[in-house]
Amino acid sequence: MKELNKNNKRFEDIKHIDENGVEFWYARELQIVLNYKEWRKFNGVIEKAKIACQNSGISTFEHFVGIDKMVQIGSGARRKQQDYKLTRYACYLIAQNGDSRKKVIALAQTYFAVQTRKQEISEKEYTSLTEDEKRFYQRDLTRKGNYSLNQTAKKAGVKNFDRFHNSGYKGLYNGETADDIAKRKGLRYREDILDNMGSEELAANLFRITQTESKLKKDNISSEKEANKAHYEVGAKIRNTIKELGGTMLEDLPTPKKSLKQLEKENKKSLQKK
Repeated sequence: MKELNKNNKRFEDIKHIDENGVEFWYARELQIVLNYKEWRKFNGVIEKAKIACQNSGISTFEHFVGIDKMVQIGSGARRKQQDYKLTRYACYLIAQNGDSRKKVIALAQTYFAVQTRKQEISEKEYTSLTEDEKRFYQRDLTRKGNYSLNQTAKKAGVKNFDRFHNSGYKGLYNGETADDIAKRKGLRYREDILDNMGSEELAANLFRITQTESKLKKDNISSEKEANKAHYEVGAKIRNTIKELGGTMLEDLPTPKKSLKQLEKENKKSLQKK
């Protein structure tokens, strides 16, 4: 976890805030943090990220703002240097299209994915939320994410969605299916396992969901067998990353005492009394 926190700090350290209070990153600074020695190679990753952005129906001009800087090259001479002002989403897409063999790329994918989601909170900063509030927030994101993933999986040829989702769970939970997870948590029949996860466990599952959808699209997967395989592989890679970082395996995380449905009922009752 020290390595994860160290890299998160590095991503925060190179963050800039413009005159309107909007955060951004310079591509040249991100290049250094992501361990790319040559701008030529890193610029190739940026171009792939721009294509991914465009294919998602989002304007690249809003997220990748091209700028030219004047830099010193010795003897007092200066020349123009290409750079970009990047949004958090642009950084996320760059991490998605980076060299997956670099450990720092996996860390960047996690950081920018989670932070991009956290940005959606407008009324409260994520860090100020209680654990139960974080659970509700992450659960809402997983619900939306699963809906989007199902649409993409359907286009990829998936028909048996139970098998498809269990493939992801098996990769992430060392072979456990949704039913296995429910039994381990001591849940009643058909009780939602996601409603009985803490914020950390939900965040890991959200990452599995978003990364699987991205892989299905990026790899142009068009068969149920390949889609199931991709979901398993994504889950297994996330599990391996957690292990490498010294994190707690998801099956070892505590199950909250109350499900989100229980908390919802209690909240409704308290509101009715007021």
